[in-house]
Amino acid sequence: MLFSVSSQFNLLIFSLLAGVITGILFDLYRVMRGINDPNKIITFIEDTLFWIFTSLIIFIFLLYTSFAYMRGYVYISMAVGIIIYMSFISKYFIKLQYKIIKSITRLIRVCFILLLYPFNLLFYRLKRKNK
Repeated sequence: MLFSVSSQFNLLIFSLLAGVITGILFDLYRVMRGINDPNKIITFIEDTLFWIFTSLIIFIFLLYTSFAYMRGYVYISMAVGIIIYMSFISKYFIKLQYKIIKSITRLIRVCFILLLYPFNLLFYRLKRKNK
């Protein structure tokens, strides 16, 4: 099937974007998985499930944008997209994820303390009254 130059250019851009999406999903997975290294079997299962999920996401993305037309240059441009993302954007995205996680945990901790404050106050007054 012949594509026009504009269609091939769109396919190239969407393939690069698919590579960037793959890099983003990989960074999300790396942060969720954390630094600790669990059992090798669990790691293998997690990695396999991640790549199945990622391949489905990328296939649906390419199906929606370019009818999942896969040629050699599509794979190459996806690899180039991953390399570009990992080289230039990944470290900033991971730092942003850690800042977001730190902010969310701080917010949850403050909300938890505020919710428990009336109970702590009541407990303190009861304890003081019993002395």
